Amino acid sequence: MNGIMEAGTTTLAPARAHARNVTSEADCDAFIRDVYDQYGLLLVRYATRLLDGDWHKAEDILQETAARAWKHARFLGTRGDHIRPWLFTVARNLVIDHHRARQIRPLELMPVEDLDTSWDGMRSTITSHAVLEALRELKEQHRTIIGLMYYLECSVAQAAEHLGIPPGTVKSRAFYAVRALRKALEKQDVLGE
Repeated sequence: MNGIMEAGTTTLAPARAHARNVTSEADCDAFIRDVYDQYGLLLVRYATRLLDGDWHKAEDILQETAARAWKHARFLGTRGDHIRPWLFTVARNLVIDHHRARQIRPLELMPVEDLDTSWDGMRSTITSHAVLEALRELKEQHRTIIGLMYYLECSVAQAAEHLGIPPGTVKSRAFYAVRALRKALEKQDVLGE
């Protein structure tokens, strides 16, 4: 993904009108490199606009679009200039799927005590109990940040949107929350120093 950010690829490549005969895996790889070179930055920008500025999710959309293009490389390689509409349609459909998934499972805050701690084994049960005890010692805002970012696996942007605070504040709170959690666990002798 970082390949599209390099200085040599920031300018828009002219559309290549020639069709490629994709018959081997090496041809598929070269085809995907061409797709990234020609359309990578354009697709990321397009997806970013559709995702309200979420550049990281847009990069994920680009990668999934490229993976689908790689699966269909033998068919797409013969299409020449007609690949661009296919790529943008796939990217748009992936963004729509992302929005639908967010509507079905909206981001909601769950109390730390309700999180599933049913891991196998006595040792992991004891450890999870110690973590819950340590979490109870934290400030509410630290518990909330840890719950959002580490249990619900929200991005910084998602957590900021949910809490109504700037992303920088989310990062700062996450740093201090993890540090406070570590201290609480060290106090319980769960973590070795």
